[in-house]
Amino acid sequence: MLSNIEFLSNVPIFSELEEETLEKIAKSGVIQSFKKNSIILNEEDSGSAFFVIAEGKVKISRSSNDDKEVILAMLNESDFFGEMSLLDGMTRSATVTAVEDSKIFIIQRAEFLDLLFKYPDVSVALLTELTKRLRAATLKIKALSLKDAEGKVATVLLQIADEVGKIRQGVVEIDHLPYQQELANMAGTSRETISRTLHSFAKKGLVELDGSRLRIIDYEKFKEMFH
Repeated sequence: MLSNIEFLSNVPIFSELEEETLEKIAKSGVIQSFKKNSIILNEEDSGSAFFVIAEGKVKISRSSNDDKEVILAMLNESDFFGEMSLLDGMTRSATVTAVEDSKIFIIQRAEFLDLLFKYPDVSVALLTELTKRLRAATLKIKALSLKDAEGKVATVLLQIADEVGKIRQGVVEIDHLPYQQELANMAGTSRETISRTLHSFAKKGLVELDGSRLRIIDYEKFKEMFH
């Protein structure tokens, strides 16, 4: 695992800070380990801390009216969460669960707010990141409400590709595709629909499947078809 300073420098809102400042931030928080499937935050908890993923992966989810899980996002190393409750003082808007064994860097509310006041660059970077997330969420809501099954699955694949995909010569490779049930929870559809649609995409030559690895053969074409 990278040192606190090294991984903090990869976090978008901290990337422009001097090493001395990163050292101060590193000392203001603690690293906590979470086992796979353990809950880090519960929906409706009070917001008392800011979280940065130092190692591992988490999912952000909510329960629908019929108690089905709806996955809002999958976050990876250097991503952060928990900022909304710190800013507006309201309870947590979603549940956060470790998808794999994870290490989370935690800064308490007072220290985080002090950081925003002391370093305006961090505040501006945070606003930029929140705006980016809001735009992505708006596009996803529109896509999932208007599109058919293929469109919904493609929207989720594009979201994952944008977040963790590696692009090379127009091909995007996703090394660890979420489980089909998790994809279904993200797309608002069934696991059977996910399986059927992925195989349909493969037959059409749009993607290649190899276990948990998925390759989008022509990313720009795929995005044009389903964006």
